[in-house]
Amino acid sequence: MTPWPTLDQPPPGVSETAPADSTHDRPTASISQPFVHDDGQAKSLHFTMGELQSRMNKLSPWQLEVDYTRTMMGFLLLRPQARRIAMVGLGGGSLAKFCYRQLSNSHMTVLEINPQVIALRREFCVPDDDDRFEVLQADGAAFVAAQNASFEVLLIDGFDQDGQPEALCSQRFYDDCFAALAPDGVLVVNLHYDSSDYPLWAERIRRSFGGNAVEVPATEKSNCIVFASRGAPISPRDIKLPASLSRLDRQARSQLKPEFARIVWSMKDLSTLAD
Repeated sequence: MTPWPTLDQPPPGVSETAPADSTHDRPTASISQPFVHDDGQAKSLHFTMGELQSRMNKLSPWQLEVDYTRTMMGFLLLRPQARRIAMVGLGGGSLAKFCYRQLSNSHMTVLEINPQVIALRREFCVPDDDDRFEVLQADGAAFVAAQNASFEVLLIDGFDQDGQPEALCSQRFYDDCFAALAPDGVLVVNLHYDSSDYPLWAERIRRSFGGNAVEVPATEKSNCIVFASRGAPISPRDIKLPASLSRLDRQARSQLKPEFARIVWSMKDLSTLAD
């Protein structure tokens, strides 16, 4: 999720769609009603017009349109051959679609708590489940807590209408993320950089991973991506840019190469926050 130009109501002529059915099995806060804003060139997913959950170019639905999603793909700098990937938070499926298209040797499991978000998957061209891709309606925190050294990459991008859910930014949750990763696994977390709670969240991640964590502000600076590793210390000196791009097609390499170079130069050790 990323901030969006503030509007109390959609502008005249904006098309909004949402699934007709609803569920009352979960608390209201967990099943916020999403809607789709279609401006003719792109579709975006919202809970409110003040926050953008996801954006898709209608002519290039696989492309990463929002800056922070390109930064999150920086996990390829650390684990370019990751085979087992899990993601908390489907949204409009930008990262899920990109990984499915580009990382053909990987299996991806996506956890989404809100069935009304899942109901919009075709609206955003999210692929159907198959032998290497699945979307599960599940509580992401509970799912992660039940895993043990299962994933090489764990992507956390779970937001609701109020922002970062408490269950996805607690010390317990980040401890569970550490335990859910394989010995050389990498955690990637999207956080609101301008939140007053950002230093607390970042410190929790640092603590869970024994200090082996770095932050990289997204290009527009409203989001910050934290990378943490259960394996070798994260160091820009050990990153091989060509290897990180090797699994991508030409168009994806063209899009991500400058971002990956920026990530390497922008990495900041989270230990400085504790000083």
